[in-house]
Amino acid sequence: MKYGLIGEKLGHSFSVPIHEQLTGESYALREIAPEDLDGFMRRKEFKAINVTIPYKQAVMPYLDEISETARAIGAVNTIVNRDGKLSGDNTDCDGLTRLILRVCPEPAGKKTLVLGTGGTSKTAAYAAKMLGMDPVIRVSRSGREDAATYETASREHRDAKVIINTTPCGMYPNDEAAPVALDDYPDVQAVVDAIYHPLRTKLLTEARRRGIPAEGGLYMLVAQGVRAAGIFRDTEYDPARTEEIFRRLAREKENIVLTGMPGSGKSAVAAILGEKAGRKVIDTDREIVRAAGMEITEIFRQFGEKHFRDLESKVIREAARETGVIISTGGGAVLREENVDALRRNGRLFWLDRAEEELIPTDDRPLADNREKMQALYQQRKPIYAATADERIPVTGSAAEAAKDIESRWNA
Repeated sequence: MKYGLIGEKLGHSFSVPIHEQLTGESYALREIAPEDLDGFMRRKEFKAINVTIPYKQAVMPYLDEISETARAIGAVNTIVNRDGKLSGDNTDCDGLTRLILRVCPEPAGKKTLVLGTGGTSKTAAYAAKMLGMDPVIRVSRSGREDAATYETASREHRDAKVIINTTPCGMYPNDEAAPVALDDYPDVQAVVDAIYHPLRTKLLTEARRRGIPAEGGLYMLVAQGVRAAGIFRDTEYDPARTEEIFRRLAREKENIVLTGMPGSGKSAVAAILGEKAGRKVIDTDREIVRAAGMEITEIFRQFGEKHFRDLESKVIREAARETGVIISTGGGAVLREENVDALRRNGRLFWLDRAEEELIPTDDRPLADNREKMQALYQQRKPIYAATADERIPVTGSAAEAAKDIESRWNA
């Protein structure tokens, strides 16, 4: 291959769209078994490659040159073949540096906790030190390798200003976990998470709820990929390309989530958006009916509202783990904080706000089957919709007009 990525198990990699969008050249994925790595590296049948787990250290003995950064970190993720001479570098450091600066533009002198002791934590600690962050304290469960334990960190380093998570805690499918509680760190000013699936981990959503700048690993992945492509071709790409590719990838992976009152048009708008964008549509009320084997009115009649809400939360958790879909939620989905958190991990929430007098009660809505119930429900839920939405979409016309409004904001 000419350009590509090697690793033991690659699955779907974001590296392909990053490199191909940037350069227009093909970028291959090559899974290599451990016993085949030696032959691959000795044959040198590539122009330039990226390297991922578990070979970032294993490739180093085959290299003729190793950059100062890669040697200091002890890992290589970028190799260029120059007339048979292999040169190694580490662009993960570039990616993490850009990610840190994105949420913490003035990092010098800030006490920083790096969670984890794996390869990414070493890169993060190196990048933080190069940015002048001080002190930089690595944190792990065991406390080995001169790291503080989590108990020690929460007791002695409550004044930390920046938290960088490099552990898998919060990664899909265990996306309801967080490595630390932000209550333990009241002075935190920025949070970085190397995880990119989900797009926003529980740690990040909690930080943003508190108004703390926070960003996930997708930006790091794009930034290091752009830097690697530059090393491949001995060139420098405009930093604006990183922003452009990041925004495009984030839009492709992010879910469009519709919230709002019963009768506000969520299902109709979702269907229009799904057809126009070629995206899968998930209607959580329909999924509840399918899972329960009965209509929502019957669920309420037989088991009560709490049982329905429990089913709804389960359905929302599963739907929210998908990426690049349209999710139409039930009117009461935002009443539970856990639902909002789940939806935000991979989605942007659009509140369809139709005027109270235009909401039509129907018999299939147990909590809004007459005008008085509908009006009371609207007054009760309106502030919750407003507080949980990323965007408010006034619905004054047709579903097609509301869908067009969402599209314009989505692509802005």
